Amino acid sequence: MAEADIDLILSYKNVAVVGLSPDAGKASHEVAHYLKRAGYRIIPVNPACREVLGETCYPTLAEVPDPVEIVDIFRRSEFVPEIVDQAIAKGAKVIWMQEGVVNQEAADKACAAGLAVVMDRCLLKEHHKHARR
Repeated sequence: MAEADIDLILSYKNVAVVGLSPDAGKASHEVAHYLKRAGYRIIPVNPACREVLGETCYPTLAEVPDPVEIVDIFRRSEFVPEIVDQAIAKGAKVIWMQEGVVNQEAADKACAAGLAVVMDRCLLKEHHKHARR
């Protein structure tokens, strides 16, 4: 993805974090906490939780009542197609698959639906790198 595209993506402020863990030692928690401190609105998605980082947690992306711009995915790659389908239905703008999350078929489907896709990259690292420029 071109650098200008990352800059555009980072300008979006509503981030649904799918697979956000309440455990502060998990990468999803660290990334979401960082993004919240950086001014992003974090929307936790995890069926096992009611609240994470002081925000209401939703069982699925489809159940989030508010608009979502970035869907940040912390789930295993085989779960990505269902999340992409829900993101397309919600009108999201970006699918972001965190480091280690790769599903080319789902990425192609998201691209075909007009969503930007970032795969196998960390949103925290990209934000930090771009904020320092």
